[in-house]
Amino acid sequence: MSKRGGVENNRAITDRLLTCHQRLYSSLKLGFRARTSFADSYDDKKRKWRCLDIEMQKHVVHSISAFLGFISADTWQHPLVKDSVADMIKALEGTLQCNSEVVLIIAAKVALKLVRDLPSSMLQSHVLNLIQPFSSLLSSHQLKVASRCANGLNHILTHLVIKEDRVIWEILTETNAVIHIINNIQNSSINMESIKYFQRMASLLGRILWRWPPSRYRVWNDAELLRALEVIRVNPDSSVKVAVFQLYSALALCGNGAERLLENGENLIKMVVQCMDSTQPPPVRIEAFKLAQLLVMSGQRCSKIMRLSCESIVQAIIYGLSGSSLPGRQNAKDQISLVVEAGRLAQITRWAGEHHIYFWKLGIDRVLFTLLLSKSHKAQPPRHSLSFEELSAIASEGPAFIWDILGGLVTHCAEDFNPEMNESDFSINILIGCACWTFVDAIRKSGQICQDDANSISSRSASRAVLLMIYSPCKFIASQARSILSAALKPDGKRYLKSLMDYLDSVSSRDEFGRPDRIFFSIVGLTCYSVLPQYRKYIIQNEGIKMLLAFIKKCLRNDFNLGRLNVATHLQDMFSLRTCYPTCCHTCTEDWDDGGILLLFSLWGLAELIHHSGPMRNCPDLFCGQVEYTEAQLINDLQEICNNTSTPGLRWYAAYLLSYFGVYGFPSRLGKRIGNALGEKENADTQLILKSGESLNVHGVLLLVQCPSLLQTVELPLDKKSSDGYSVRQYTELTKKFKKEVHLSAHVHHLPLVKILEFVYLGYLHAGEDLVKSLKSFAKHCKLQPLLQMLHRKRPRWGIPFPGLDLTRALDFDGLAFSDVVLKAEAAEEMQWACKFCFVLVPHMHVHKVILWSSCDYFRAMYRSGMQESRSLFVKVPISWKALVKLVDWLYSDKLPTLVSGCLFHNMDDREKLQELQPFLELCWLADQWLLEGIHEHCSRVVDSCLDSSENLSLEVLQISARLSLWKLAEAAVNRLAPSYSRLRLTGEIEKLDKDLADMVRAASVRHSRGGSTK
Repeated sequence: MSKRGGVENNRAITDRLLTCHQRLYSSLKLGFRARTSFADSYDDKKRKWRCLDIEMQKHVVHSISAFLGFISADTWQHPLVKDSVADMIKALEGTLQCNSEVVLIIAAKVALKLVRDLPSSMLQSHVLNLIQPFSSLLSSHQLKVASRCANGLNHILTHLVIKEDRVIWEILTETNAVIHIINNIQNSSINMESIKYFQRMASLLGRILWRWPPSRYRVWNDAELLRALEVIRVNPDSSVKVAVFQLYSALALCGNGAERLLENGENLIKMVVQCMDSTQPPPVRIEAFKLAQLLVMSGQRCSKIMRLSCESIVQAIIYGLSGSSLPGRQNAKDQISLVVEAGRLAQITRWAGEHHIYFWKLGIDRVLFTLLLSKSHKAQPPRHSLSFEELSAIASEGPAFIWDILGGLVTHCAEDFNPEMNESDFSINILIGCACWTFVDAIRKSGQICQDDANSISSRSASRAVLLMIYSPCKFIASQARSILSAALKPDGKRYLKSLMDYLDSVSSRDEFGRPDRIFFSIVGLTCYSVLPQYRKYIIQNEGIKMLLAFIKKCLRNDFNLGRLNVATHLQDMFSLRTCYPTCCHTCTEDWDDGGILLLFSLWGLAELIHHSGPMRNCPDLFCGQVEYTEAQLINDLQEICNNTSTPGLRWYAAYLLSYFGVYGFPSRLGKRIGNALGEKENADTQLILKSGESLNVHGVLLLVQCPSLLQTVELPLDKKSSDGYSVRQYTELTKKFKKEVHLSAHVHHLPLVKILEFVYLGYLHAGEDLVKSLKSFAKHCKLQPLLQMLHRKRPRWGIPFPGLDLTRALDFDGLAFSDVVLKAEAAEEMQWACKFCFVLVPHMHVHKVILWSSCDYFRAMYRSGMQESRSLFVKVPISWKALVKLVDWLYSDKLPTLVSGCLFHNMDDREKLQELQPFLELCWLADQWLLEGIHEHCSRVVDSCLDSSENLSLEVLQISARLSLWKLAEAAVNRLAPSYSRLRLTGEIEKLDKDLADMVRAASVRHSRGGSTK
């Protein structure tokens, strides 16, 4: 087109646009005509749509529709278009609030067209005006209106960047949007003729659930909705299945929601497995994989699901990773998505279980190998061993999840697993080779790699996989990995090692930490090098142990912790999550390297080096020059890790390291308390008699739980069949007459027995090398497998739970024979009570003096006083039954009491919340009286954390705290109420408080109004 022709065309467009614009505003001005002043017509904030005439409203909507029909990408930036957007939205906002169904149908259609057709940049500053009418009309009985408004609202939430999340959520809450969508979905289940209607409602609900966690409880707790979805999901239409799965996935973002979905798990998992099958359309398979990922986020849920359908799920993952069921180039995008989602679900290899057997059986190694080849554009698998140059070409394009899957597989292999039996050794060796090459390349370039570089992400995952492979319990894999890694490091391995050690030394000696990715490669690299004899000697000779000690100290003193997600950033996108769409109510403490990956691998490397340095008596100079970090300090730090850390891997390796310093077992806070009773004779009820005639007085209940083999010769006075119906007197007499004597064989000697008892009470023991041999024999006889593992200094196996001290078994029937005291709760609340052990009709628990005496100064003083109450069978505890249960659970397991989790608490009314907090307030008071510091601090934090949820709750907590003289909590409640004092006074709610408490709130309010701290 000539320049002149272009100008004429643009003039023609402008003329037509001007005409449409004039017609639009001739109708719009009728709706804006009523105003308080002429100036208001030009003030967007004061300008209101005031037209109530139905015909005029229809005319305006048609004018907007005509104007939108003329707008195209060529005219978006025209001033007439840009300046009209705000007025069109205000007109539609007003029109969507009319009562005429005819107008609403047309207006909803035009409003949907507007948010769809105009670019986000033009709508961004005005779109909030449409959210309220769209949300309100979700309750419309007109399906077209509700459907179009759902579609428009979903489009706004999906495509526009709206920072006012809180404002939008308030609008959705005020208009009961979630409730209306739920009702619409339930109604659509009756008649599935309108599939689009259901899809739009489900899509919008899913979007809300993803974005606003508070919305989730209302949905997953609706039993009728879940039943409706069960009916809807059998519809053969694939788009319906996709919509249902997306909605289920949004619900499973909440841990409680996931648990609710799995209540009827068998049917749901059966459907998910069917929809992951290769016969299903790719979109259905992809959404089924995404849902499955969320359902297996914890090891506990994964085990539950695997029990239902283990082999079928693994088979679906294998087929998904292979992608072989998607012919044709048009499905390339779906195939990539399918492989990615299947790869994410394959992360279940991090959990131990039967599914590992099926992964190997179905050829996971060959599938991963083929996936690597496809990424490197290799047409055919090689038939021969590959050079490191060829491995480099293959590994450089490998997705990170391949190494995560492989790392999980090799950590849970059996010791005698042999891939050669399945003809898998070639593909496994190639995978090991690629991982090793990637690792070596990473440590070579570690000073140059950027944190979020794609190659760095893959390198970090491959490096972790190499670490797990060379320490694998499988002899074949560990041997192959060490051999291949040794070859890959030639000829510059020592130079790389020196560079890693120099960097770690510099990091340990300065105040700030270096780059997390480089520290990661250095620590993982040093731990990998430590298993290779040709490099281990160099590390030890160049003070590598002292270097690791310095780094460990730095991590502990500076509380420097990196979780798995900090170094495996690709996992942050797991389950399609983003930081703005968070999970909630998920608790998972089973991951070994979650919360302290650098510290874990440092402890691991230190243990390996010390293991090959021999007993600590052979390394007298290890702590020479370590003025700032002595052996005693290290032992104390390792014990603190065992006592105060929840990450299993850290606790295991701390315990494993302690064995090299003569401390064998598993330190814990509970063991520290129960250890107070070691050697205490007054409450001992069992006598261990050696052949030599020597005897030891012990507490039978601790032997029952910790070392039951020593009690096998004791005949208990009660059995489960005859115990029903004992009166308290009969029960007491039986236990008093019960003579608990254990005659030990001639093979048991005094000193090993004393040490085993030390383990029984403390959870660990101290022993020199000269005693370890006899302790191994004794521990084996007593079937103390965890202790035996420490005595043999066997490397911890990845993924197994930490065997901390837990005495709750003593509260079961077997512990009744050793019970010598009954704790009675206050029976203030009405409750039906029946004890399975006796006829006492008030709430009570059969417990053991030794555990009370060990854990509580109050009981220790009482039982030593000689007063009458010290000889009484019953002890009244002035707290409710719920509080007593929490207290006893802490005494026997050291588990601090917890509130109902997340959304379960937040969706209670104030009365229910107070009932949940009441036991914590009682325990705060009791802990003050009984000097239970850990309980007092914890329960205070729990109560304090809930005060922001409700002013009424704060008022109630203030009154209870004052009544119990818990003045710190009372002050916390006062500070929460201070900003609302004026309103509370006007509404009369402050009158609930007595004068002194009301004055406290008033004084805090004055401080708050003056800008002072209310803390």
